[in-house]
Amino acid sequence: MDASPWLFLIHQIPPTPAYLRVKVWRRLQRLGAVPVKNSVYVLPNVGQAREDFAWLLREIVDEGGDAVVCEVRLAGGLSDEHVQALFRAARDEDFAALAREANELAAGADPEPERAKIASAVARLRKRFDETASIDFHGAPAKRDAEAALAALEARIRRGASPQARDVATGEALRGRTWVTRSGVFVDRIASAWLVRRFVDREARFRFVGEERYRPAPGEVRFDMFEAEFTHEGDRCTFEVLLERLGLLDDGALAAVAEVVHDIDLKDGKFGRPETPGVELLLAGIARTEPNDERRIERGGALFDALYASFTPMPGGG
Repeated sequence: MDASPWLFLIHQIPPTPAYLRVKVWRRLQRLGAVPVKNSVYVLPNVGQAREDFAWLLREIVDEGGDAVVCEVRLAGGLSDEHVQALFRAARDEDFAALAREANELAAGADPEPERAKIASAVARLRKRFDETASIDFHGAPAKRDAEAALAALEARIRRGASPQARDVATGEALRGRTWVTRSGVFVDRIASAWLVRRFVDREARFRFVGEERYRPAPGEVRFDMFEAEFTHEGDRCTFEVLLERLGLLDDGALAAVAEVVHDIDLKDGKFGRPETPGVELLLAGIARTEPNDERRIERGGALFDALYASFTPMPGGG
């Protein structure tokens, strides 16, 4: 028999300590769980959800409450379709709020005199969008509007930036820098690091940090992390953003690599290239067998060298 599709957390919280009820509620919101009955919350039955509910159960019990986590197959009264609709409705509400805030910020702010303040607000909205998208288990329709509003706001900020900030980043400005990203590099970060070393600075140095709010030191450039100089924009992954900002969009082989990276990283099947599953499998093997981030970049770089070469036309068409 197939695995049960749903994971239920059924809990009872004692009247004291008073903060526990709010703490549990907030944790459930962050996990993306939705209520199906009083004190009964549901998540899709996947490994991450089992781990998240197990930790929350332990916290509840440690504070004197009762809780049980169980796999559930719905047989009557409540249908799978109804539960899926609950998830979509919850995320629709989140995405709609994000879209409203993005539109209000775009309508009421002049980016020129308040650039730093607005850019910080946009970065916070982007972070919230990414967090909400990560718990959008059943495709909330409002995600598209939120994504469009946020992308438009980000584009407005970029258009109003100083010429130095807007310049195509192929010159000396990005050479000799240390590139900073989150540790545990995988698809987008490995590909972006390869792009930097291949097309920007052969001697580029990389630094891997665990804190998303890391503040760069002089000479450092952040990528694929919170408030980074290069990171996701709209429905584009960091690699795609780098291609545009580096002025490399005319390279057809790089465009093909970008399509592969996009589909692996964003998991939306937008391009559907036949090479994508194999590349994803190889990158997963590198990540599984190589804990060192610098070595992951080196091994992944060799893979992207080969992929880029495979998309590059042979001289003379032979």
